Amino acid sequence: MAKGDITRDEIESELEIIEFFIDEQAEEGREAYRAYYGISVAKVVEIIRMPKVTEMPNTPHPSVVGTFNLRSRVIPLIDLSLWLGKPMVRDANTKVIVTEFNTVINAFMVSGVTRIHRLNWDEVEPPRGYTAAFASHSFTGVVKFRDRIVLLLDMERILMDLNPNLAMRMDRAGGGRPTAAAGHKTLVVDDSEAIRKLIASYLEADGFTVAQDINGRNAWDRIEAVKREAAASGRPISDYLNLVVTDIEMPSMNGYALCSRIKADPALASLPVILFSSIINDRMYEKGREVGADDQVTKPEIETLAERAKKLIEPDRG
Repeated sequence: MAKGDITRDEIESELEIIEFFIDEQAEEGREAYRAYYGISVAKVVEIIRMPKVTEMPNTPHPSVVGTFNLRSRVIPLIDLSLWLGKPMVRDANTKVIVTEFNTVINAFMVSGVTRIHRLNWDEVEPPRGYTAAFASHSFTGVVKFRDRIVLLLDMERILMDLNPNLAMRMDRAGGGRPTAAAGHKTLVVDDSEAIRKLIASYLEADGFTVAQDINGRNAWDRIEAVKREAAASGRPISDYLNLVVTDIEMPSMNGYALCSRIKADPALASLPVILFSSIINDRMYEKGREVGADDQVTKPEIETLAERAKKLIEPDRG
């Protein structure tokens, strides 16, 4: 293996989350309930004590409690418990998780932080069946430990709820005019319902035909079914599927593993794959290159996605 190559374990097993908790307010005479949540380490800048907060008039969402100054940067502070609809008990131990993704810095107030976990993707389950007390779109996965369940938050969904400008971009996405991309069959894979819909809106506005899957495992099952159908009919894969756009961090199978499987299969290797993530740093870019991704696009670059996709599907196009 050449220097810098990534291992199979890194492709399929690399997920680090920060586990934190919220002590929910209880009825008088009852103890507070402690609920556990997780966020990708890649999205976390630092964890700090509760800062001095300046209240904001006309906040975009009731959970935005104000702003604070951190090394000359003014950062919005979100009471995560209010966004979840589970008001928490505040005390001197309250912590703040500062995040950066989609080129936006926010901070989230929580009761406390437990630890960092490095997990195998097989340990992350889809959220169905565990989140009846919440809107299903609030979470992207569930991790079960011996004595507790940790819910992985859909941070992109939270950002879209809190950022009206991003929501407006999503609304405008459907206003495009179909182009020469009409008929390009695309599979969009992302564990965030909000992001899947956003990608689909942008691509459909440009004439793409879009199917969606919630994780790499489901997507791989769909792609294998397409491969079998193409083989049975004697037609090329491109008659059935022209492009895969996949997130990187997903339960069951991540985007690296999905891309690696596609590119390792002679019948699928020519199928273009775009990795689409809120964060693509140098190390992540190198991983994407080594698993054979044809392009890598960050979520803030979504307005370039359709054009970059067309260039992959139609390499000889003007």
